[in-house]
Amino acid sequence: MVTVLETAPPEPEQSAPRPPRRTGRTVATVVILGMLAFGVYSLSTLDFSWANIVSSIDNARKVFSLMDPISLPAWGELAYLIGLTLGIVILGTVIAAIISVPVAWVSASNTTPSTTLRWMGRTIGVLTRSVPDAVLALAFSLAFVLGSPLPGVLAIGIHSIGMISKMFADAIEQIDDGPRLAIRATGGSRAQEFWSGVFPQVLPSWIATTLHRFDINLRGSAILGYAGVGGLGYAMKIAFEQFPQGYGRGLGIAAVIFVLCVVCEIISSTIRRNLLGVEPRGRRLGDRAVRLVTRGRPRRTSTDAPSTIAMTVDSMTRQPWTRRRIRNCAWTVGAIMLVISSYWMADIDFADVNWSHMWPSIASFWSPSTGSYTFGEFADALLVTVQVAFAAALLSLVVSLAVGSLAARNIAPNPAVRGTFRVLLVVFRGIPELVLAIFLIMITGLGNQAGVVALAVGGIGLLGKLIADSCEEVSPGPERALTATGAARGQRYLAATWPQALPSLIGNTLYLVDSNIRAATILGIVGGSGIGFYLMNASTLSSTHGQVTTLVMMMVVTVLIVEGLAAWLRRVFR
Repeated sequence: MVTVLETAPPEPEQSAPRPPRRTGRTVATVVILGMLAFGVYSLSTLDFSWANIVSSIDNARKVFSLMDPISLPAWGELAYLIGLTLGIVILGTVIAAIISVPVAWVSASNTTPSTTLRWMGRTIGVLTRSVPDAVLALAFSLAFVLGSPLPGVLAIGIHSIGMISKMFADAIEQIDDGPRLAIRATGGSRAQEFWSGVFPQVLPSWIATTLHRFDINLRGSAILGYAGVGGLGYAMKIAFEQFPQGYGRGLGIAAVIFVLCVVCEIISSTIRRNLLGVEPRGRRLGDRAVRLVTRGRPRRTSTDAPSTIAMTVDSMTRQPWTRRRIRNCAWTVGAIMLVISSYWMADIDFADVNWSHMWPSIASFWSPSTGSYTFGEFADALLVTVQVAFAAALLSLVVSLAVGSLAARNIAPNPAVRGTFRVLLVVFRGIPELVLAIFLIMITGLGNQAGVVALAVGGIGLLGKLIADSCEEVSPGPERALTATGAARGQRYLAATWPQALPSLIGNTLYLVDSNIRAATILGIVGGSGIGFYLMNASTLSSTHGQVTTLVMMMVVTVLIVEGLAAWLRRVFR
């Protein structure tokens, strides 16, 4: 007798459980799609088309044929203009860096004495970075002698406070609270907590942020010339006004500004290595140049520091004068001397201040008004500015996704391709948007198309670099896992790199929109439309300063909305 064993039927295969649907992420996705659609709508509304760009090629040939060859001022004059520009930018940036310390201290949640002070600090940061430096320079110029560098120094200083204090406050909130709490436990004051337990931890971040801001201020110094501030920007303005003969001189000065920006990037990398003791491990042009220059130099050896065996209490309380410490002190003294000499390079003269007009000039900005215009006209102008910003950001995003990805080490097929696209990004970043906008306006005529293209080109350099850095900073685990399964390069990019870099991409793109709104505003100074056109006209007469206040308040609200949206999207996709 054979016994038949009954087996249970196989259970149906169960699919992997789906992650719970998150309403917040769904809403955020809809918002992002809406912003992309708004960018496409803005391109069509602003009459942007590739056909119009192609049709402008003939105009470009005519402009180039009428231009004189590219030239530079006499060497003595050029040296003076470079020194004046560097002096103004250095002084303004240093003033902002110093003021940002107390502003960041009250803005950080772990160091502020009260919630009220924290909101006051954050408000100061938002207000100062929302007002373009060109508008500040135009307003200050009314209380100073024409051609004085002081409006430029104050404009750069006030505008830079917002960004430096924000980055500095964020760095303070991310510190290790152990040293600060230990000092508090021993009865230390708040000042001792900050200077002994907080500031040493965030000093590298503070210096790096200040150097980054100096680089941005140097690139933006061209626009200050159109506000009457002397230097390379003012000389470029005078040259471009002498069309067509002066265009060769203007482009030559623009090339000098580009070279200065590249040199400053190399210097900043050198400072990080020698002053902060940080090796240049980055992929930027400056880091590569420093590695090339310092290749073969002996690194710190055991002779640079006392032997741990021979250490005594006395040697532990006194830092020895090693070669590294001597070099750091030399760099510190050099930096202090540079700041002091920038005062003379900027040719500061406080006699330029027209004290009798100071208070009336400040009082003329209150109260807000629309003057002979209506609020609807201002709102329409603001909408045009926002459309230019979104349209330029959309073009930058499309190109940067390809250029930035190929500039990343873990995506580029070989080092040659990566290096080529890295250099291309440096070139894009070095071209001042204002110079490109002026040139395009001469080719295509007045309109928004020139502003869109100029901002898009500058945005490719900024966003492309951020995308490349974000892709290189992703966790390599998923990429290695897909590589082990035989996935192709494109599959690894779409399935592993892209999802991890997406939150940074969203935040960086909105940061670009924020920057474009400010940049699109100042394009009105050189013939663009939008809110910048009204700001330029209202800034020239004291009787219309109430309009400036109204327009600036509208800009502040717009910037706050964009920043709040960016913070929310980063939190949702984290």
